[in-house]
Amino acid sequence: MNDASYLFNTGAGFNSQDYLGCHLAASGRAVFRVWAPHAKAVGVVGDFNDWQPSALKLLGATGIWQGQVPNVHAGQLYKFQITTPTGQVQLKIDPFAQQFERKPGDASVVVEPMTMRWHDSLWLARRKKSRAANRPINIYEVHLGSWRRHLDGSYYTYAELAAELIPYVKQRGYTHIELMPVMEHLLDASWGYQQLGYFAPTSRFGKRDSFLSFVDQCHQANIGVFVDWVPGHFIRNYDALYQYDGTPTFEYADPERANNRRWGAWNFDLGKTQVQSFLISSAEYWLDLCHLDGLRVDAVSNMLYCDYDEGREGQVNQYGDNRNLEGIAFLQKLNTTVLTHHPDILMIAEESSAYPQVTGSVANGGLGFNYKWNMGWMHDTLDFFMMDPLYRHDHFNLLTFAFVYMFDERFILPFSHDEVVHGKKSLMHKMPGDRYNQFANLRTMLTYMAAFPGKQLNFMGSEWGQFLEWRDWSALEWVDLKDDLNHRMQQFTTQLNAVYRHNRPLWEQDHDPAGIIYTHTDDPDSSTMGFIRQSKRKYSFVVAAFNFVPVERQDYRIGVPYRGRYELLLNTEAQAFGGTWTKLETTFTAVDKPYRGQPASFTVTLPAMGALLIRPVKVIGGVKHAR
Repeated sequence: MNDASYLFNTGAGFNSQDYLGCHLAASGRAVFRVWAPHAKAVGVVGDFNDWQPSALKLLGATGIWQGQVPNVHAGQLYKFQITTPTGQVQLKIDPFAQQFERKPGDASVVVEPMTMRWHDSLWLARRKKSRAANRPINIYEVHLGSWRRHLDGSYYTYAELAAELIPYVKQRGYTHIELMPVMEHLLDASWGYQQLGYFAPTSRFGKRDSFLSFVDQCHQANIGVFVDWVPGHFIRNYDALYQYDGTPTFEYADPERANNRRWGAWNFDLGKTQVQSFLISSAEYWLDLCHLDGLRVDAVSNMLYCDYDEGREGQVNQYGDNRNLEGIAFLQKLNTTVLTHHPDILMIAEESSAYPQVTGSVANGGLGFNYKWNMGWMHDTLDFFMMDPLYRHDHFNLLTFAFVYMFDERFILPFSHDEVVHGKKSLMHKMPGDRYNQFANLRTMLTYMAAFPGKQLNFMGSEWGQFLEWRDWSALEWVDLKDDLNHRMQQFTTQLNAVYRHNRPLWEQDHDPAGIIYTHTDDPDSSTMGFIRQSKRKYSFVVAAFNFVPVERQDYRIGVPYRGRYELLLNTEAQAFGGTWTKLETTFTAVDKPYRGQPASFTVTLPAMGALLIRPVKVIGGVKHAR
């Protein structure tokens, strides 16, 4: 057993793609290796041998089959031919393939060794020096297959997406793109979450190197790139990973644990050392060789609980509780390994339960993620804003409950794709009232997200208030932007993102209780709310005030820490954004009049169904405002 096969089999092969799979040599020969421990025989078939099997040999007790094949060239298709223990012959994908043919085919593609010339050294140097917790993170979530399409319905290529998506994201003021899975998958309707190739960017939009160039261009534009990744379950297709050597190989041996009924998939056996090597190698591949800035790990809850799936109610572990011990240990190992090698990237958990310490350190029993999506905040906030304003004063707990746990984890606040599909309506269409009031509500809700502690994510199309819910099979409704209200909504989002990015109090202490001062969060009778976001600099803060009903509040008093002069950052009801205010109050003077626990205060006209963001310019006893 050589070092690579030993490491793979012991769960420590974190770059197993360098050993397993197809490796092309300059001589026109290729070495093929595949893990199929219970196979009777293994061969490789492809364009290079007229799809007649070239036999591979079993390497001792490693479970790995190996062979050299002549006349192999980049671009040729191939599969592994597996003879199962019962003598059945089946064709299987290469689990470590870095490229696949375009759907509906699923053959692996021979690729040249990666020789990408990167131009993002400045981005990587900055990333290494910065601490994400103290930086602005404002994510634009994108499904590449439906952001834009050609008039004939065909996909944009990676190169075309780079030419249009990157400048658009830059212009809108986002700091990062999060791509719904780009790992190879067959079914469009799965949105990429039923993955086929764990090392291969989907061929829908072009070849592997074109994807790498897309990432490189994002970084050159100072845009970070996260990608959704699914280590809990895999595609059900029988020519993929399922029963790879004729026996449970990548999935649990227990058919009940292997079967994922909810998503029509197979669950990885996360306790198997070879599966750990496979999945951690995949993560390392995307982060190291593809230069991604982080992975958003999908469906973490499915890996944490024995009874998470339908039909598995009451299932427990050997200690009598519902924790999936293998899944927990795997996630801890994954995050420890990845963040040791890449301490400047982010591992983000999409975890829908109240499992403790998702972002806690592994040393203290946590899972070791950098961030967790705050699904509770998202659901409660949407439920509140979807409500008729007449009844909101009775349901203020939907907003205030998040104040109780906002620092329990390091959170990202997501308005994601899951909330604008399957009959849930788009964000704009969720809002109550006529079209004008829907936009007013949406502007206020997005401002509330920008002011609330936590990083933030918004799904494509929401930035201009697309009316139709998201459809994966067609492009966004860009025609909406011919409508003045949609166009102004897009301009509002651009301005809001700029305000967020340029004002430290809105992001510098997102995960520290010192980053927020509660001033007006306990008066639901007026259906208003106010708080102060504080940066690390004493006199640098932003005052946020919200009115959740369509009734203007004149002479609305706001308590602040210092008397002096303040200026308007944002009024959601400005006419330029689609509101009714043609003349804005732009400066405010705070006097020595204590209010709501603060020694000074000033009054404003709080717009109906609107929000204000205000910052100090020069305060008495302080200094000129520093952003």
